[in-house]
Amino acid sequence: MNYIEGQGARIPALGLGTFQLDGGTTRRMVGHALAIGYRHIDTAQMYGNEAEVGAAIAGSGVPRDEIWLTTKIWPDNFRDGALQRAAETSVRRLRTAPDLLLLHWPNPSVPLAETVRALNDAKRRGLARHIGVSNFTVALIQEALARSEDPLIADQVEYQPYLSQAAVLEELRANGMALIAYTPLAHGHVFSDATLARIGAQHGKNPGQVTLRWLIQQTGVAAIPRSSREAHAEANLAIFDFALSAAEMAEISALAHVRGRQVDPGGVAPRWD
Repeated sequence: MNYIEGQGARIPALGLGTFQLDGGTTRRMVGHALAIGYRHIDTAQMYGNEAEVGAAIAGSGVPRDEIWLTTKIWPDNFRDGALQRAAETSVRRLRTAPDLLLLHWPNPSVPLAETVRALNDAKRRGLARHIGVSNFTVALIQEALARSEDPLIADQVEYQPYLSQAAVLEELRANGMALIAYTPLAHGHVFSDATLARIGAQHGKNPGQVTLRWLIQQTGVAAIPRSSREAHAEANLAIFDFALSAAEMAEISALAHVRGRQVDPGGVAPRWD
């Protein structure tokens, strides 16, 4: 497994996402992922499967200190006091404090200063080893950093070949933060992409593997593809035995376009960069 860094924290470059996995599938897939070598598991309160993630980790036989575990606080709990209580609930469900506790989406109805102060307090109470944000734009990253006394180590955002995150990535790198890419396979659209298929054929890899390699080959970028099938999780892990050339990296980056975003939920999404 390769690792990236965010404010000195070592984060496995490839993880298993668990969004939209039901309880039984979550427990099965997290257990399988850990058995085959994954060491990065991502969940959230909104996913409704923290308890199953925790049970799978506890039953995996993998030492806890070898696993990077992330969960996220839903914006409804961004008030001071509510956030800490939500973090306590996550710790109970997960049976352990997460390595990374994130603000899942921005919430303009609660002052960010209050939310970040509460997030800092949750960390200091031992409810998380590290803290960060998710779905934050450049302006929101800057404000959160200005409000936080403790380091913010990562921003988890959608990132895939059809969506440029150049501005966010530049801001994160300037502040020593990591980018954790969700929806890295663009809801499966990469598998029908002729460019990715052609590049994959040159390496004996499928378009999904090429995409994941493109992501983790970028400085400070990790990816957390979701999978509900063991074979897919195994294929996603098989990306550390080849490298893309600079020309191939540039060709994949050039696939980005203005309508490439896959995740843009009304009511919670910010005004994107």
